[in-house]
Order: sequence, then structure tokens, then C-alpha cells
Amino acid sequence: MAKKVTPDMTIYDVLCLAPESAELQQVFFDMGMHCLGCPISRGETVEEAAAAHGNDVNELVDKLNAVLGE
Repeated sequence: MAKKVTPDMTIYDVLCLAPESAELQQVFFDMGMHCLGCPISRGETVEEAAAAHGNDVNELVDKLNAVLGE
């Protein structure tokens, strides 16, 4: 089964899908989200993080899933 990001996943859970993927991490950085090492990343959902940083959650999820689908 393919790995897929959903808005209700935590940032930590997303990163655990492909911990070796610099491209996955880069998606967050490119959208101004430097929260990967932040302790809140273990409990904050992708949707919450996107809202906090003024990003569209659907765009973020699409970009993350595009990297995982490569």
C-alpha cells in the first residue's frame, strides 16, 4: 500500500513515512515551515501547521504526496 499524507497527520508522522527523504523535508522548508525539529511537530497536524504559517493545507498535502509518489 502506498504511503499517503492526510491533513490530520502530525508533521512527525509525515516525516516518519520517509525519514531519509530530504525532498519531503524540503517541501516544508519551501513553504516557510521550519518546524521539523520543533517539539510541537510531534503533536501538531499538517492542517494546523499549514494554518499557523498561512499556507493552503491542500497544496501542502499535494506537494508532500507528490514526493512520496516519486
